[in-house]
Amino acid sequence: MGVLTIYLDKATNLKNEDTMGTSDPYIKFSLEQDNMIKDKDYGDMKSSVKKNDLNPVYGETFHFNIPSLNNMELTVKVMDDDIVSDDKMGKSKIKLEKHGLNATPKEFKEKVYNRVFGKDAYVHLTLKYEE
Repeated sequence: MGVLTIYLDKATNLKNEDTMGTSDPYIKFSLEQDNMIKDKDYGDMKSSVKKNDLNPVYGETFHFNIPSLNNMELTVKVMDDDIVSDDKMGKSKIKLEKHGLNATPKEFKEKVYNRVFGKDAYVHLTLKYEE
């Protein structure tokens, strides 16, 4: 068994999803092993909500206990916290096996929203895997 550690640094240039005011973003991590027949879900983790901020700084750490990096896919969703229903602000998927993760932290800048005009939105994080 090993541990995948995610350090969530910040998100930048998020798109405002609120008609009144500014979005309240949080990041949701989902980890799944993509098997040919039956996928295995390793759960979800969620950051704190940053009120009225399109460039939130988090500085939060998350841990997933997993058997290996084989076929593991980390989904990074940026969500807008709302009273009735949370809105999706962006998403990215990282195939962990192909990045050669180990105990040395590796930085990622994942594009979560592609804009035709203006700056794209990103989530900045660091990943490491220790057995």
